Amino acid sequence: MASSSSSGLTFKLHPLVIVNISDHYTRVKSQMNSPLTSTSSSATVNNNSNGVEHHQQAHRVYGCVIGVQRGRTVEIFNSFELLYDPSTHSLDRSFLEKKQELYKKVFPHFYILGWYSTGSDAEESDMHIHKALMDINESPLYVLLNPAINHAQKDLPVTIYESELHIIDGIPQLIFVRSSYTIETVEAERISVDHVAHLKPSDGGSAATQLAAHLTGIHSAIKMLNSRIRVLHHSLVGMQKGDLPCENSLLRQVSSLLRRLPAIESEKFQDDFLMEYNDTLLITYLAMFTNCSSTMNELVDKFNTAYDRHGRRGGRTAFI
Repeated sequence: MASSSSSGLTFKLHPLVIVNISDHYTRVKSQMNSPLTSTSSSATVNNNSNGVEHHQQAHRVYGCVIGVQRGRTVEIFNSFELLYDPSTHSLDRSFLEKKQELYKKVFPHFYILGWYSTGSDAEESDMHIHKALMDINESPLYVLLNPAINHAQKDLPVTIYESELHIIDGIPQLIFVRSSYTIETVEAERISVDHVAHLKPSDGGSAATQLAAHLTGIHSAIKMLNSRIRVLHHSLVGMQKGDLPCENSLLRQVSSLLRRLPAIESEKFQDDFLMEYNDTLLITYLAMFTNCSSTMNELVDKFNTAYDRHGRRGGRTAFI
């Protein structure tokens, strides 16, 4: 397998594709781990020497990725699932054609760009599926999602492969080569991804956990903003020293941005800010007093109830 592609294509991957593949794999894995499936899988392993291989293969999922290609830019918008036959190591072609026809009615401008699967790396059997799709797309791409959790990995566990014809030992062979890509989003996808990221856990979660997740998101946003400001400052310093060419369009955008900053240092802004800050503190103090009063009332009620029961026996009166 070659290290990188030399086709010169630019790939843009939308988050919806990653969510679809992850959801597909999660559903298949949960079905495979059900008690009924586990029992039948154990019987298959005991009766067939190839049972282990079949069980591992069943956890992989397959599907097609669709999108558009404009010149040298390939944009992957969506995906749909496919049926895989492990006995023949091939996809259900009739099911693929039916899904393609349905998607053509809804998305007439989208075309099948390639296929996807799950796993840690591309396998030799993947090339058979890849070649089978070449009559639909003469140069299909292969999107591979690695479902294994690696906390040390910072990048997305998604790899895009292209196929190139290389001469190996005097024989021309198709091999997979890695291609770089960028994440492209539209407004609807950003809202959806943000909603999914802020969903509550299945057990309801605690307020502290939700607050920590919210503060973590704010910290990440501020950290990203700080890094971009550093890049911008480095570029401006390089232009000032003459190390970088002067870009007037960039300087105009920076100047427009800086003209907004003095508004934050105005006297009116300080007065409004202090008023908002004092109002927030006042509301916080009132909430604290209300909470203390409620706790005190509960304590008094319990105390009166206890002394009322005791007073009936000993003749004592209530505390309040």
